[in-house]
Amino acid sequence: MRIPFNKPFIPWFSFRYLIRGALSGTIAGNGRYTKKCHAFFEKRFGFAKVLMTTSCSDALEMTALLCRIEPGDEVIMPSFTFMSTANAFLLRGAKVVFADTLPDIPNIDPDEIEKLITPKTKAIVVVHYSGLACDMDRIMDIAGRYGIFVVEDAAHAIDSYHRGKPLGSIGHFGTFSFHETKNIISGEGGLLIVNDKAHEKRAEIIWEKGTNRAAFYRGEIDKYGWVDLGSSYLPADAVAAFLYTQLVNFDRIQSARKKVWWNYYELLKPLEDQGLIKLPVVPSFASVNGNIFFVTVKTGDTRDQLIAFLKSRGISAVFHYLPLHTSPYFTGKHDGRELPNTNRFSETILRLPFYNALKKSGIRYIASQIHAFFQGK
Repeated sequence: MRIPFNKPFIPWFSFRYLIRGALSGTIAGNGRYTKKCHAFFEKRFGFAKVLMTTSCSDALEMTALLCRIEPGDEVIMPSFTFMSTANAFLLRGAKVVFADTLPDIPNIDPDEIEKLITPKTKAIVVVHYSGLACDMDRIMDIAGRYGIFVVEDAAHAIDSYHRGKPLGSIGHFGTFSFHETKNIISGEGGLLIVNDKAHEKRAEIIWEKGTNRAAFYRGEIDKYGWVDLGSSYLPADAVAAFLYTQLVNFDRIQSARKKVWWNYYELLKPLEDQGLIKLPVVPSFASVNGNIFFVTVKTGDTRDQLIAFLKSRGISAVFHYLPLHTSPYFTGKHDGRELPNTNRFSETILRLPFYNALKKSGIRYIASQIHAFFQGK
């Protein structure tokens, strides 16, 4: 049996809307299917203002512009994340300050955030790892007391909630990814959520290369021009057409992925009970959205041996982020603080194969091989 780490959900009817879009004569950005996708997210999740982007990285770059990040500003974020989280703010000249994760969840520790705030702190970026919500009540309280922007990097977190409120809708801005490894996909693609009305118009201008073209197309002005910084952040309507196929099947996709998550949890729980692994901790305020299933083991050597063991059985399981504060690019830029929880998660976390079509028989096989590994230790 061969089980890949990921298998994108691309049913045959995915091309229906692509063909319709092509036949309409318009496949550039902000077309018919872009608007349909926007409408879906606004209605489904109650997001105030949404803008599709070419990637989550671009959505994050837009938040840096919206926060008016300038050289010398400080931005607090976790080190256990993808480099795009940091790049978006480094590109504006910010000083990135890395905070450690919680000891039991690879999400940013609110206590560490508050310790790192200085008069130069302009924003806090939180990452909802694997779709599990950060402690947004505490984080928004801290940000409110200091007058700091909060950006939710919700790349993993579509259809995930904090106390019943959709992730991405709590901070000043939220960002999502539609990369092929995510729940809802368009190959590449992203989404910006603007939760503060004061920033809606400027977000649209930044999105349209720094022009007020969107307002022109709505008939609000008689001509458009260059009025602010911006870039070409909006995706082709062909990308939106592909994404729309996924949105039409949203509930089907999510139902399948949540079943995969809970099947893993049930089958691997005995190993946790024996103290051999740790399963994801789901806080009382959080929900499971079926994005990633991960386990942690006691040591990095055990993790590497388990990866090799599973590979020999035809199972592709992988590690995840290398801490950004220890990366070659950031050498000399980190302030020297130890981030022990971040380092431990990076060394011991293991992501298991996860995709819509992964059947329970496949999950049973994977779980049986993990059991076999520990029985042989």
